[in-house]
Formats: sequence, structure tokens, C-alpha cells
Amino acid sequence: MNLKDLQENVITLCREVGEFMKAEQATFDLSKIEQKTSFNNLVSYVDKESERRLVTRLSRLLPGSGFMGEEGTNTPSVNGYQWIIDPLDGTTNFLHGLPIYSISIGLAKEDKMILGVVHEVSHGECFYSREGQPAFCNGREIRVSNIRSLSQSLLATGFPYYHTDKKDAYLEIIKSFLEQSHGIRRLGSAAIDLAYVACGRLEGFFEYNLNAWDVAAGGFLVQQAGGTVTDFQGGNNFLFGGELCASGQIHHDMLPIIQAHWGVQQKS
Repeated sequence: MNLKDLQENVITLCREVGEFMKAEQATFDLSKIEQKTSFNNLVSYVDKESERRLVTRLSRLLPGSGFMGEEGTNTPSVNGYQWIIDPLDGTTNFLHGLPIYSISIGLAKEDKMILGVVHEVSHGECFYSREGQPAFCNGREIRVSNIRSLSQSLLATGFPYYHTDKKDAYLEIIKSFLEQSHGIRRLGSAAIDLAYVACGRLEGFFEYNLNAWDVAAGGFLVQQAGGTVTDFQGGNNFLFGGELCASGQIHHDMLPIIQAHWGVQQKS
């Protein structure tokens, strides 16, 4: 398998499906919104059709690969490769006409990420990297921010659809960061948040109750761009552990604040 050629094909596919999304958003009927399993967890035919198009083409590009998709495509791998995809990350933004949504595609080989593409649809920015290579945006190499102080940093987070008994602790984390940084943004697409950390527009991103398809590609991009990605414990279980902290140079400042409120035993 030529990973470079595969990456180029995935980028082309993302751009094509992105054009479909933009065309649909222009005439989208809000009456076609569906609820998933909880209030405000929304889905549309655009999510479902986008996933169908992605899966169809990706299956041809890498026959025998497995899939983990937000809209229900879950098939086992027979060749050791698995695509982890979010066909429309930022569905609520899309449905309300906000131009902040993306396609997120990650490829894992034996549980190790080897390729990631996040296509920010509205502005046509495609962030991508593959194993052994730096990260890029539209052909230009990107790196995480070199800011090393939390007080000079801009952060991002998200508000989970599924609230747990950790909700109050999470709000305390947000309060602490608001008091110690340039501010917090809530863009509505974890994939874009991570892509923006990778290219240095944000110094850090944190969230909980995440799924693998939310972070597979974006987390890989941050790492390839020189950043750090962990779970709230400081470990590596961010892909399936449901919580993630990603940053450029301020991880040593972010994690202690998160852990102080999250009930994590800090390492000495």
C-alpha cells in the first residue's frame, strides 16, 4: 500500500463530499432533522449520505479494511486496517447554517493511527498527515503554537451531549481556564478544534464524553505537528477513553488544572 497515494485520494474524496454538504446546506429543510439517543444530539440525511459516500469509496481504496463510523457503519477489518470516520463533525452548526463543520477521517493499522485528514468544509481548508511525515494544511506545513504560557493562550472546549456526574467538575475546569488564559472558544467541532491546535491557532483543547471518531484524525494531526495529546490522567487512552487534552507547549499547565477538579491523582 502506498500511503502517500492513499492520502491524496482521501483528500480528494473529502473535497468531493464537502461540496455535496455545501450544496445541501444552501437548501436544507430543518424539518428533516432527527434526534439520536438524547436531546440535542442531532442527525440529518446529509450525515448519513456523507458516511455512505465515504465508506463506499474508502472500501474501494483499501479493500478489506474495517470501519467505525458515527452514523452506524461498523465492520470488522480483515487486513488489519480500520477507518475511523465522522462524516459531518459539527452537525448542529451545519443545521443552523453556521460555517463551522468538517469531515474527519483517520486510518489505524493494528490500533496505531497512520493517517489523518480533517477537511474544514466551508473555507476549503484540508488538514492532513501520514505516518512519518509532518502535518500540512492545503500543501503548507503546519506546527503547533510555540506559546509556552497559559496566560497567553487561547483554548477551546466543547459541551457534551451526555452529561455525567462530572458536569460540575467540568464547569470548574472551564472557570479556571477562563481566569488564567486569553479565553475559551466553543466551535462545535472537535475535529476542527484539534486541527486548529495542530496549526497553532489554538494553544490547547480539552473535552470529555468524546468518541473515537471525534478525535482519531485530529489527535493524530496534533501529534504529527509537534503537539501533545493525552487523556485527563496524562496517559494515552484518549482515543477510546472519552476524554482528551491536546496542546502545543502548555500541556504542563493544562493537565494539573484539569486533574485538580477532575479527581485525578496528580503525579509527583
